[in-house]
Amino acid sequence: MSDKGTPFLSVTDLFVTLGHGLQSARVLRGVDLAVSKGTTVGIVGESGSGKSTVAKTIVGLHRPDSGSIVFDGVDLVGATRRTRHAARRRIQLVPQDPYSSLDPHRTIGQTLAEAIDPVRARVSRHRTEIDTALAAVAIDADAGNRYPFEFSGGQRQRIAIARALAAKPEVIIADEITSAVDVSTQAEILVLLGQLKESLNLTVVFISHNLAVVNQICDDVLVLLRGKVVESGTVSDVFSRPTSDYTKRLIESVPGGKQFSLD
Repeated sequence: MSDKGTPFLSVTDLFVTLGHGLQSARVLRGVDLAVSKGTTVGIVGESGSGKSTVAKTIVGLHRPDSGSIVFDGVDLVGATRRTRHAARRRIQLVPQDPYSSLDPHRTIGQTLAEAIDPVRARVSRHRTEIDTALAAVAIDADAGNRYPFEFSGGQRQRIAIARALAAKPEVIIADEITSAVDVSTQAEILVLLGQLKESLNLTVVFISHNLAVVNQICDDVLVLLRGKVVESGTVSDVFSRPTSDYTKRLIESVPGGKQFSLD
């Protein structure tokens, strides 16, 4: 990875098993990840490589078998529940599917109020913060009174980003956030993410199978294959001079072949 001092977020020798008994499977096998403050780090790999498992483990949705997750100097794996909760509000996950990630029975305002204050989640109490989060993603304030089914896929993805922003995070983990929308909407979402990163001084972990996008917006990149890191470094180094055969195959598979820009 690029040398920017002590990582703001780091994962070291992370092992994760999902499932139980005969249905269990080791999904992550000794993953290391270092993210410097203010940077964007991409995680790439084919489906089933473990990309989303890394994201969900960092935010506490999966429990690791072993390894450490250090955020702002605190190892979340060994921390108290209260410490983990406080730290993880500062790390927000934007999930891949905007259709299933929003509760269809709750208004957008109710969803954002819960993100702002899970204990006292009242829309009237948090109206200003809700409107601010929606404005940040270019969604009108009246959306707070409506339900997810009333919005397009692109709008729902913006609302999912607004929900993450409502918690006032310092790190955003974007898990394939452009995969469920059309190409023009993808471009809009990526521009929005870049603007938010700059205006809010966010650190971003960007998970994607789209190497062209990762090349465009990320500083560093991690390549996963069957739960193991096969290559990592700056985007320029990894994409211009890949050392892993798997990384080379990923690059060759990008539409346009040799015309894929790595400048």
